[in-house]
Amino acid sequence: MQGTRGTRWLGSSAESLSAVSSALDAALADGADGAAIGAGLFTTADVLRETPALRRAATDPTVPGQAKAALARDLFGEHLDPAAIEVVADAFARRWGAARDLADALAHVAVVALVKAADSDGDGDQLEVLFQFSRVLADNPELRDALSDPGRSVGDKQDLVQTLLEGKATPCALELCRRAVTTTHLTVASALEDFIEIASTTRGRLVARVWSARPLSDAHAERMAAGLGRLYGRQVHLNVIVEPEVLGGVRIEIGDDVIDGTVGGRLDDARRLLVG
Repeated sequence: MQGTRGTRWLGSSAESLSAVSSALDAALADGADGAAIGAGLFTTADVLRETPALRRAATDPTVPGQAKAALARDLFGEHLDPAAIEVVADAFARRWGAARDLADALAHVAVVALVKAADSDGDGDQLEVLFQFSRVLADNPELRDALSDPGRSVGDKQDLVQTLLEGKATPCALELCRRAVTTTHLTVASALEDFIEIASTTRGRLVARVWSARPLSDAHAERMAAGLGRLYGRQVHLNVIVEPEVLGGVRIEIGDDVIDGTVGGRLDDARRLLVG
């Protein structure tokens, strides 16, 4: 699950990820605990990544799906939430284009499960902590270095995140921030980017990053979100980044789209026209 995976799910892996996502939805519809499922899926993904022989056995296309599902139940049945083990068994039974895709898919669906658990608890909007934590990292090189130090254990890094965010984040948001410091992403920042993208997709929202020289007033932010929502036909959530270097105006990024209304952007446009 390194970096944004949206374009890498192809062929049988894309179909299997969709099926596993449906299995999660069915479990949640039956009243299962999304947070417990998410924790179980993350645990299974970790074991698969640490055990190449199991990863190969679980994704061997010559082994019948029922046999692989039985393997999952035998290995994890006593250790995971009952609903989680059924989602894991469903994943083991599927076909995957590459051996690592199974672990990546389980981690992806784990994030979805935690996001849906947060929404179920009425805490979906509190997942904003993921973005806030990413900004704290961007502004604090010492903290960023501490969380990327290969000499520190993952557990030690997670304890540091726990200390920083305990009491300031809901349980699901805190768990996702703790997961961001594992070694499955190139950086903590890229993990948070992944989680933010999955969360926005799961919640049916677009995320707009807005750079401004000063904080936006509530009224300005509401007007901007409403206007962007009309433009894109979906609810838009704003993540505002205050940077004095912007000079004036705002710069908005939504996916690959850029709307640059900053003074600096207009000056750059004018320079290009002059040079041209």
